[in-house]
Amino acid sequence: MQNNINDVGKTPSESAVHLAQLMLPEHANPLGNVHGGVIMKLADEAGSLAAMRHAGMHAVTVFVESMTFNEPVEVGALLHLNAQLSWVGRSSIEVLVRVDAENPLTADVVATNSAFIVYVALDKQGKPTLVPRLVCENERQKELMADGEKRKSVRLSIRSQNNSD
Repeated sequence: MQNNINDVGKTPSESAVHLAQLMLPEHANPLGNVHGGVIMKLADEAGSLAAMRHAGMHAVTVFVESMTFNEPVEVGALLHLNAQLSWVGRSSIEVLVRVDAENPLTADVVATNSAFIVYVALDKQGKPTLVPRLVCENERQKELMADGEKRKSVRLSIRSQNNSD
């Protein structure tokens, strides 16, 4: 007898992803800083990899909860993107992506961005499918999971309002 996939659990550390990329002149906006769209694309890539690692299948972006830009990223910085699951539903996976910019010459690191991005796991037919439950390893992860449930309720409320307009 085969277990339901939701009976199987995975921890956030099992699917966490770290990407690093040097920011070059082609990544710059007219002000000479790294274009926000470049950072958003990299954050989405890191988040989707974490979601796919958790689900064991493809996952597509369905919602960007928020993307904050706290500090500009300069050309020449080594961008670090750390993606960790924060909440999991039946087929939805929320990932917290944190972005840091490191000066590779001085090793100074500045927290520049963060985002909650939601993905849906897809089966081989391209339909939403069940994913393993999230097994929290510590209190911080439990807080993120509880807050993720609240963010889900807000997302559903917004979607409901948009559909009724």
